[in-house]
Amino acid sequence: MHYAAIMLVAGIGIPVLAAMNAQLGRIIGGPAAAGAVLFTVAFTCASVTALLTDPGSIARIASAPKHLFLAGILVAFYLLSITWIAPHFGIGNAVFFVLLGQLISAAAIDHFGLFGAAVSPLSGNRLLGVAVMALGVFLTQKA
Repeated sequence: MHYAAIMLVAGIGIPVLAAMNAQLGRIIGGPAAAGAVLFTVAFTCASVTALLTDPGSIARIASAPKHLFLAGILVAFYLLSITWIAPHFGIGNAVFFVLLGQLISAAAIDHFGLFGAAVSPLSGNRLLGVAVMALGVFLTQKA
């Protein structure tokens, strides 16, 4: 349950992050600049955490497969797109499509065991569960 609680808090943070960074982008006049500020703060926090919890991990970066670094592009795309789109489309609508995308990609990653994930086949029950979750997220956004 400890993992679930941490991920629940992380999930709560996603719309808060979107709203705060969208507002920062409006105040300073640019979503990309707001993204740069956010990434600077995030980089500092992650670096300090890495140094405090496992200083040797920094030295092992050079041995990691380089294609895994592309995840940084996905983070940048998410942050920049939500910072730019949320003020126009609404936080709820933007996060709805983010969640829908997460449901689809998570099911595919688990089904095929991509990126070293444990294989969890997409059974009929699992597919139904994803569909019900998607429907639930959709219903929260209906006027």
